[in-house]
Order: sequence, then C-alpha cells, then structure tokens
Amino acid sequence: MIKKITPVVAAAALLLWPGTVHATAQPITMAALGDSISAGFNACGWYVACTSRSWSAGDHKEVDSHYLRLLADGADVKGRNRNFAYNGATSEDLMEQTEEAIKAKANYVTILIGAQDACVRTEQQMTPVATYRARVDAALAKLAPTGAQVRIVSIPDLKRLWRVGKSNAIARAFWGIARICQTMLANPTSTAQKDEDRRDRVRARVVAYNNEMAKACVAYGANCRYDNGEVFRFPFTLSMVSKWDYFHPNAEGQRTIARLSFQTSEVPV
Repeated sequence: MIKKITPVVAAAALLLWPGTVHATAQPITMAALGDSISAGFNACGWYVACTSRSWSAGDHKEVDSHYLRLLADGADVKGRNRNFAYNGATSEDLMEQTEEAIKAKANYVTILIGAQDACVRTEQQMTPVATYRARVDAALAKLAPTGAQVRIVSIPDLKRLWRVGKSNAIARAFWGIARICQTMLANPTSTAQKDEDRRDRVRARVVAYNNEMAKACVAYGANCRYDNGEVFRFPFTLSMVSKWDYFHPNAEGQRTIARLSFQTSEVPV
C-alpha cells in the first residue's frame, strides 16, 4: 500500500492557505522556478518551451496563469513576469534559478520541481529524498532574506499519467521511442509484479518529495504557501496532456495547475 501525504504534513500545509484577502497595488516582480512543466514545454508546439502558456508566469489568456490572476486581483505586476524554469531541470538546478530570481528582484516566486528527479532511466538514478530536501532548503534559505512570497506546487502523480495513457497506443509509442520517464513508463502494458512494484516505488518517491517540499515550506515561514497536494491528487485526464509527447501538460493542463494552485492573497510590499 502506497502511503499518501501524511496527515501531519497535510495539516501543516493547510495552515499555509489562510482565508482569502484582497490584493494591494504594490509593485511585484514574479518569477517561475522549476522544470519543463513551469516552462510550458510542448504546450503549444513541437518540443519547444512555450512560456506564454506557463501556469505560473504565462501571459496567454487561455491558461489564466498566476501572473494573469495577480493582474486581475489588482497587483502591479504588468510586464514583470520572469520564467527561469527550463526543460530537464531537477532539484540540483533550483539554486541557480533562485539566484536568477534574486537578481531579478522577484518578490513573488513559484516553485514546482521534482518530476525530473524521479523521471530518469533507472530507479537507482532517482534523486535521494534527503538530497532533494537539502537542495530545496538551500534554495529557500538563499531566497529568505529577500522576503519573497513563495508559492509551492506539488509534483503531479506520475502513476496517474501511466494509468490514463497505458491503453493509448500513440502515448505508448511516444513514451517508448523518446524513452520518456522510464522509471514509471517503461513496459506500460506489463502486469508483471516487478513492474507493478517499480511503479509503486516511483510514486512513493514523488509522494516523499511532496512531503519534504511541504515541510520545507513550513520551515520558510509565513511567506510560503504550499498547494496542500492539490495538483498531485487531481484526477487529470489524457485530454490535459500534450499530444506532442503524452507527458507534459497542454494548455488545458497548464490552466488546471494554475487554478488548483492559486489563491488570492496579499501581494508582497
């Protein structure tokens, strides 16, 4: 049985989502940190980053990103949406991205990182949980003196992707030819116990990353909010996944992440 996000972490995360308050019109520079999901990879074309459709800093109305929601709430953020996320990034790259956000004087920062720490060729190559947490802690410690507001989003459920795509021949072909997330997606139609166990272990690793990210957010303090596992738990469908690779969120998927992870909140001063 795979453990879900622990009640202690869930309870702590709930404290990070206080009641809705009205935004003020203070200047904001926002920055997206993370991997290909936040970069909008394959959300509008063939194997390209599509930052305009990023759930975080995108400016395409179809996605209704954090950036556009902040604007709608009256935040003074127009034209100051930076995206430092990129395809293939792992927790190891979070510090570099954080330093770029600091250089940009970002005071509203979103973080979604970890899918690529689990999506590797073999289980042995997955980032250890302790290493993942240490990298996140280091990045948040670097950011803390700036007083930046941080919005952390849970890693999507990779096993859910396998579940909704394994019966689709085209999806299976993309996963195999491009060798996408082989820890989870290799041998997608196999019901052998070794493959079932492998998928469960990879899912457990993602759950562990999310738990550690939630706790790191608590440690950062009142300026950090976690999505309480909303993105991880969401029962997304194949219609929300890019038809370019059957792995990354398309525009609908990006819009869903934005909706699940955003709450109107007091913007930074």
